[in-house]
Amino acid sequence: MAKNRHRSVQGTRGFDRTERLNELIARLLAEELQRFQDTRLDWVTISGVETDRDLNRAKVFVSGESVDAETLEVLGEYRVRLQRAINEGSRLRRVPELVFLLDETSRSAARIESILLRLRTGEGNKEYLDNDAGSASHP
Repeated sequence: MAKNRHRSVQGTRGFDRTERLNELIARLLAEELQRFQDTRLDWVTISGVETDRDLNRAKVFVSGESVDAETLEVLGEYRVRLQRAINEGSRLRRVPELVFLLDETSRSAARIESILLRLRTGEGNKEYLDNDAGSASHP
């Protein structure tokens, strides 16, 4: 009776290859950003990476207090250097193209936290919630 020699799709610790790659890219990018002397990137945090299954493109989500469109442009200027750092720090045959995007998760969480705090302290009222809900449904 022959043993099954095929490896499962799941890698070590239950992560598939793409998830492990996303973690590796995020770690390498964070390490490389620490080496930069550009003050425009001082408070930038790599909050996540989503790599396509075909490894052509990696969406890099960034967050921070002062992260805006200008910050994303600056990161775009450093894209080649950051891709080189990934190439040198990994065994990938091909490094995916990096696309930098603003991570809205932390801002949305802060906004929700603010609303909940107002409700708890009694500052939130029906008018505030109605206005807030109205602005959310109409762009």
